[in-house]
Amino acid sequence: MKISELQVTVDEWIKTVGVRYFSELTNMTILTEEVGELARLMARTYGDQSFKKNELEKNIPDELADILWVVICLANQMDIDLEEAIRKNLEKKNVRDKDRHKQNKKLK
Repeated sequence: MKISELQVTVDEWIKTVGVRYFSELTNMTILTEEVGELARLMARTYGDQSFKKNELEKNIPDELADILWVVICLANQMDIDLEEAIRKNLEKKNVRDKDRHKQNKKLK
């Protein structure tokens, strides 16, 4: 599915099942919460922390999907074409970072 198709799918879901979009500020807060949930899972799955006995391991792909969902909601609310935004962002990175990472001694 293309990002533009995802944007349409999320918009249709919000308008039929979700009733309406939450405010941009609320969605930004929800995005922060979702990133925190992913960070918690990452720390316990790949880092030094462990899951508590009564804590069920959650699904990292599902948390990533939750993050993408909220990003798409924010983009839809602000009339941002994410495909175009990503294209422009890649162009910027290809100019700004063309040699930066190759010259970074920490990455060798």
